[in-house]
Amino acid sequence: MLFNSAVFLLAFLPTTLVVYFWLCRLHWTTAAQGWLVLASLFFYSYWKLEHLPLLLGSLLLNFLIGNELSKGRAMRSDVPRRTLLIIGIVGNLVLLGYYKYANFFADNINGLTGWGLDWPKVVLPLAISFFTFQQIAYLVDSYRGQTREYDFLRYALFITFFPQLIAGPIVHHHEMMPQFARRRNWVLNHQHVLTGLCIFAVGLFKKVVIADTFAPWATQGFDHPQTLDFFEAWVTSLSYTFQLYFDFSGYCDMAMGAALMFNIRLPLNFNSPYKSLDIQDFWRRWHMTLGRFLRDYIYIPLGGNRGAGWMTYGNLFITFVIGGLWHGASWMFVIWGALHGGALVVHRAWKALGLRMPRMLAWLTTFLFVNMTWVFFRANTLDDALRVLRGMVDLPGALAKTADDIPTAGFAWGGWSIDLWLQWLPAAMVAQVPHLAAISAAMFLLTRPNAARLMDVRIGWPTTVACAGLMGVALVATMASTSSVFLYFNF
Repeated sequence: MLFNSAVFLLAFLPTTLVVYFWLCRLHWTTAAQGWLVLASLFFYSYWKLEHLPLLLGSLLLNFLIGNELSKGRAMRSDVPRRTLLIIGIVGNLVLLGYYKYANFFADNINGLTGWGLDWPKVVLPLAISFFTFQQIAYLVDSYRGQTREYDFLRYALFITFFPQLIAGPIVHHHEMMPQFARRRNWVLNHQHVLTGLCIFAVGLFKKVVIADTFAPWATQGFDHPQTLDFFEAWVTSLSYTFQLYFDFSGYCDMAMGAALMFNIRLPLNFNSPYKSLDIQDFWRRWHMTLGRFLRDYIYIPLGGNRGAGWMTYGNLFITFVIGGLWHGASWMFVIWGALHGGALVVHRAWKALGLRMPRMLAWLTTFLFVNMTWVFFRANTLDDALRVLRGMVDLPGALAKTADDIPTAGFAWGGWSIDLWLQWLPAAMVAQVPHLAAISAAMFLLTRPNAARLMDVRIGWPTTVACAGLMGVALVATMASTSSVFLYFNF
C-alpha cells in the first residue's frame, strides 16, 4: 500500500488510528498493539500477499535468536553466543542475498564463463533490505546487551510498524519500544495529530506534485536511447536529482507524520542534504539511519579509523561499495557506491592537509558531484550513464543547433513569444525553458527549512491553513495520478 494512495489516505490511516486509540482508551493496550501489528501486516501484504509468509518467518527466527542472545546464554549450551549471533546475521544475509542478488550473480557468472546457468527469476520482496538490516541491528544490539525483547507481539510491532516498514528509517529497538510503553502515548494527542497531518501534507505535496513532475523528464532522458544535447542532458540529470530528493524527502516526512499521529517520534532520516558543504556532511544528512547502520555495523567492525591512514581509506571505500550494492543488484549501484567511497577518501585526505574551500564553492562542488553520481545510480547501463554525461559537456553541439533542428513540440510552451526567446537564447535552451524554470524553483525550495522542524513547534492557524492547502492540491494530484511508486521501494 502506498502512502499517496486513496485507500491509505481515506480508509487505512483513519481506521487504524481510530481503532488503536479506542482500544487504548479501554486500557486494552495489548489488543491495541496487536491491532497495529495486524494493520501493518495488511499494509505490507496489500502489495503482494505471497511475500507475507517470508516476513513472518523472518520475524519469528530473528525474535528467537535475539531472545536467546539477550538472555546472555545460547539456545543450546553447546552453541556459544558469538556463534549464535553469526548464525543469525548469516541467515539474514543469505535470505537477502537470494532474493536480491541471485539473478545478478547468475547473470554475471554466465557472462564471464558462458556456462548458461538457468536460474529462475526471483521476485524481490517489498522492504526486504530494510527489515533485514533492522533485524541484523537488533541481533547485534541484543548480543551487546543494549536491548532485549521477550514478547513476540512487541517485537513484531517494532519491525512492522507501518510508517517505517517499507522504506525506513532503519530504527533501533530502544528508539521505538519505550515510546509504545509510555502511558501518556496511549491517549490521543490532538496536537500530535495536527502536527502529524501537517508534516504528512508537506511530504505528500513533495511526492505527488514535485517529485512526480520531474519523473517523466528524467525517464525521457535516461530510458530512451537518443543523443542528448547539453541542455537536455542537464535537464535529465537534474530532473532525477530533484525527483529522488523530493521523493525520498516526501516519504520521510509522511513516515514521520503518520507515526506522530500515534504519538511515536521516528528518528530524523533526511535533513536537507543538498545544503551540504562536503561529501561527509552529505552522508550525515542523506538517509541518515542507513548511514548510521553502515558506520556502526560495517565501517567500525572493519576497523574504522583505528588503523593506519591507508586502512581507514580502505574501510571507507569498502563500506560505501557495500552501501551501493545494498541499493540494488546492479553494477551501476556498485559504481555509485565506489564513487562516493572514493570521494570520502579524498575529503578525508583534503582535511588532513588542512585545506579549505570558500562556502559557495564547497556547496557547488558537492552538489555537482552528487548530481553526477546520481547519473550512475539512475542509469540502467553504463552506456546510458556515459551518454548522459557526454551530453552534459557537449555545449558546442547544443549551441550549434538552430530552431529547425528542434521538434516543433519543443517550442509549444511559448506560443507567439518563441520568436522573442530565440532572439536572446540558443534554440536548444529555449526548448528546455519550462524544465529549467522548474529546476530553478526546486533550487529555491532547497533553501527552505526542513519540514521536521514542525515536530518541535506548536502549530498555529497560518501553518494549519497552509498545510491544508498543500494537502488539497496533493490530493487532487493523487487522484489524477495513474502510478506513483516511491523510488526507495525499489531498494
